[in-house]
Amino acid sequence: NITLPPLAVNGISVTIRKLVESIRSMADIVELGTLDVRMANFLIKCLRGRLNILFSGGTGTGKTTTINLLSAYIDEGERVVTIEDTLEFNLKQGNLVRLLTRPADLEDKGEVDLRYLFTNSLRMRPSRIILGEIRGAEAMDYLQALNCGHKGTLAVPHASTPTDALSRLETMAMFAGLELPSWAVRRQIASSLHLIVQHEQLMDGSRKITCISEVAGIENNEIMLKDIYR
Repeated sequence: NITLPPLAVNGISVTIRKLVESIRSMADIVELGTLDVRMANFLIKCLRGRLNILFSGGTGTGKTTTINLLSAYIDEGERVVTIEDTLEFNLKQGNLVRLLTRPADLEDKGEVDLRYLFTNSLRMRPSRIILGEIRGAEAMDYLQALNCGHKGTLAVPHASTPTDALSRLETMAMFAGLELPSWAVRRQIASSLHLIVQHEQLMDGSRKITCISEVAGIENNEIMLKDIYR
């Protein structure tokens, strides 16, 4: 990411996000203490069981790394479609389609956003869809796809807790302008989403999966979460 003056007041700013090449398997992040071996085995089984999982956390907390490492356990026979704003996923599957958004040009034309790519991906007969980051109205299309039977979908929202992740998902779904009541959106979330994996970067710089929570239905119009690991 390059920011130039006058937007960058103190001069040109260059930011390079680079994945650590020494981290190549789930065993590596177990050794680093990001999670323990029970959590790793549990996530692998959930992935193979085709659960719909959110990987939540702030910027740079390790969400993309976790998805990259878990993707090694996706069956080679599955057709995987990834959708991103910036190319960060590094999946090794042979049957892989990588989709990338396109910003508008100087005449404000030609934009291809996440929502368009997600809708188009549903026509590509995907076994799994991996969504780089949910940040707007595509949240509603994501929920609709899950409720229509798409399984094994992985997605990333930015949120500081599993509860905040669900709240953000509900709010972003409202951006679609379908004028659905909040209770209807919550029911869609509760009936289609299975698991939230929460990532954090601690004060000492280490990255941890601090919580794995199950979406346990809805009660009194509130989505219930049950911590499996904390």
